[in-house]
Amino acid sequence: MSVMDAAIDALFGDPTIARDALYVPAGGEAVSVRLVARRPDEIIGFGETRIHTETTVFDVRASEVAGPRPGDRLTLDGVDYVIQGEPERRDPDRLIWTLDVRPS
Repeated sequence: MSVMDAAIDALFGDPTIARDALYVPAGGEAVSVRLVARRPDEIIGFGETRIHTETTVFDVRASEVAGPRPGDRLTLDGVDYVIQGEPERRDPDRLIWTLDVRPS
């Protein structure tokens, strides 16, 4: 196990950071996963106007979710979310999917 693998396992194993959720691929079976929820505010420029918007982003381990797609769903604390946009793996070792979601 690499140092990065150990760090990811520690992050997703920490109950103060990661939470249990259900991942449901379109047309597939629900799978239990651990995720880290982030809710950063975003400023979007539109011409000379700047719009402040709330966003929700979930990080999940690539080892738990092989190939998430737009339209797949996640349930966290009884709230259903749908993946919008293409999932990304931004970390150098490609161990974490970053999912942009919205309430469904």
